[in-house]
Amino acid sequence: MQINDSVDPQKFERLAAGIRVLLMDVDGVLTDGRLFFSPGPDGKMVESKAFDSQDGIALRWLTWYGVETGVISGRDSPATLERARQVGMKWVFQGHIEKIPLFEKIMAEAQARPEEVAYVGDDLTDVVIMRRVGLSFATANARAEVKRSATAVTEASGGSGAVREVIETLLKARGCWEEILKKYEVEP
Repeated sequence: MQINDSVDPQKFERLAAGIRVLLMDVDGVLTDGRLFFSPGPDGKMVESKAFDSQDGIALRWLTWYGVETGVISGRDSPATLERARQVGMKWVFQGHIEKIPLFEKIMAEAQARPEEVAYVGDDLTDVVIMRRVGLSFATANARAEVKRSATAVTEASGGSGAVREVIETLLKARGCWEEILKKYEVEP
């Protein structure tokens, strides 16, 4: 992960340790952004997309430590709804490119301060939220403008472990990573 040059590394670690809510976009973050359309048995088009399994288990780990998660996406997708259910997301908002009202709703429900929220995005519609949270992450495949606006940029692309990379960063800052490794009998 590449932290923005203007960000103090100690402040980054302090904020990462205090994150209570992790929000993200879907296409280009939880997926690689590609959409596949195939005809279903009834002839209607069915959308599918690929989600990274390692992102999924990491999202589950966050719930163990009281970090709530959610998505705000510009597109409606049954696949997103199902994936969010599988990984225990609290908030799923779809079909909204105007994300600020939904972000404010989540903040109120979570009773979280901006510095307790992190956001992962890849496109221009994400920057408005990235500017309002404690930590913002752009995926490696994000638009250049988004990368410049982010606190840090992941080495992994969306749909290829970017969310896992962010979560590992948060868990390490909280001092929880060793516990995860121990649980799975992995040498540190």
